[in-house]
Amino acid sequence: MGNKKVTVIGSINMDLVTSTHQIPKVGETVLGNSFHTLSGGKGANQAVAAARLGAEVTVIGCVGEDSFGHTLIENLKQQGIYTENIELVAHASTGIASIILSDNENSIIVVPGANNAVTPEMVDKHEETIANSSMLILQLEIPLESVIRAAEIAKKYNVKVILNPAPIQRLPKELLEIVDYLTPNELEQELLFASFNGTDEELNKLEEKCIVTKGSKGVVMYKNGAIEIPSYQVEVVDTTGAGDSFNGALAFALSEGFDLTDACQFAVAVGAISVTKLGAQAGMPTRNEVEQFLGCGAYY
Repeated sequence: MGNKKVTVIGSINMDLVTSTHQIPKVGETVLGNSFHTLSGGKGANQAVAAARLGAEVTVIGCVGEDSFGHTLIENLKQQGIYTENIELVAHASTGIASIILSDNENSIIVVPGANNAVTPEMVDKHEETIANSSMLILQLEIPLESVIRAAEIAKKYNVKVILNPAPIQRLPKELLEIVDYLTPNELEQELLFASFNGTDEELNKLEEKCIVTKGSKGVVMYKNGAIEIPSYQVEVVDTTGAGDSFNGALAFALSEGFDLTDACQFAVAVGAISVTKLGAQAGMPTRNEVEQFLGCGAYY
């Protein structure tokens, strides 16, 4: 089908993952079960998800000139992702996410670090890359003004934009009008709508762009009313990165020419598979694994 290039502008982090029997309360110390350093960041995760499925993926982002930064770039290269648009910055450390896992739930603290160096000026340097894409994926772990600039460039060249509004913050109406697809979870949707200052008609248009991820309950999309797409029953090991898997898979499927309903069904399957292994990226499946999981070629 034509252009199948997916560009991701977003965060690149090292995940510091601690598994424990309970998340400690304020002032409390508990013993953990295990500790791992894993490649992460919402931008990088979504890029890996799309690349594993077969998309031609480019990442635009920043890491520090430190061991984490070099390791993360090398990991993306090994996934077949084009990394020449990732900049090494000397004035900040690579972003990290400190993740606590307990009873299939997670608690996360993100320190953006070098991700804050993804400025509008940096985005401008990669206008040609954005222009030559079929899909652009954005999130909110880089400066908001850079997200807005990237969306504006994509709009200029009629490139479809997926905005994963996480971590949630108040978003300007101008950005929400530009993007083609919004992929909040239930809490993010609630906060997004609560802070939206617009008419009922504008609110309805915003809702129509939303594909709401609901974890084990699947997703809800809006096309002439709410359409629920259920998830699959799997043995959950780690829910970290499930939403990123969904977003990367959605971009891949749309770039392949799936209609929105089929793309969402496909992405739900990818998200379900992703939670069966530890680590945001470790469980992200290949296209062949998704086909086997679904048991047929119905979506291809």
